[in-house]
Amino acid sequence: MGNLALIATLLRTGIKGENVLSMSTRVIAGFGGLPGFARSSFAELCETNGINEAKGYQILAGFELGRWAAPLLPDDQAIIRTPADIHNLLSEKMWMAAQEKLKVLLLNTRAEVISVHEVYQGTVDSAQMRVAEVLRPALRENRPAIIMVHNHPSDYPSPSPEDILATRNIKQSAEMMDIEFNDHIIIGSQGFVSVRERMGWWRRTSLQVCNDTKEKKE
Repeated sequence: MGNLALIATLLRTGIKGENVLSMSTRVIAGFGGLPGFARSSFAELCETNGINEAKGYQILAGFELGRWAAPLLPDDQAIIRTPADIHNLLSEKMWMAAQEKLKVLLLNTRAEVISVHEVYQGTVDSAQMRVAEVLRPALRENRPAIIMVHNHPSDYPSPSPEDILATRNIKQSAEMMDIEFNDHIIIGSQGFVSVRERMGWWRRTSLQVCNDTKEKKE
């Protein structure tokens, strides 16, 4: 089911002279797109033509349910083959967030996600990002590889110069501690960017080796 159909399901009915799909299109556009709609307050919703208090509560409940359902459960152990896999895993949770968040995914040698740790929430200032905070989960759980993921609430996932510098510093520190730094993924509603690909890292990671091995078996 597409985004428009999901919003129409939450609204349930349209208004006089406007069916529910047309109303859904208007409402989403009025908030500047789905990300703005997902971050809207109850008061903002109720100020929208066609949304009363009951519909406002339904919409908030729908988005809140999505936020609760989105986090990765430890038992899932999703296999990460490409940056797109990371985006698919966490995008629904992260692009709707009103604040910046930085998460660290811990992987085993088969590129399976063992756990996800939220390291920062609020303003993720790459210039002030502490290497120790990012690497602590992997050191504590003795995991061989990590992936960093953070969101841009501004919707555009292009890395800043500070993001690039912080990624390089954390990657170098991780490798000094025998922790493989597989990637840094930046997520926005407009898509995602792999900093590893943007920087053109030439070194093959365990993620790539695992992917190549699986393709040969297939």
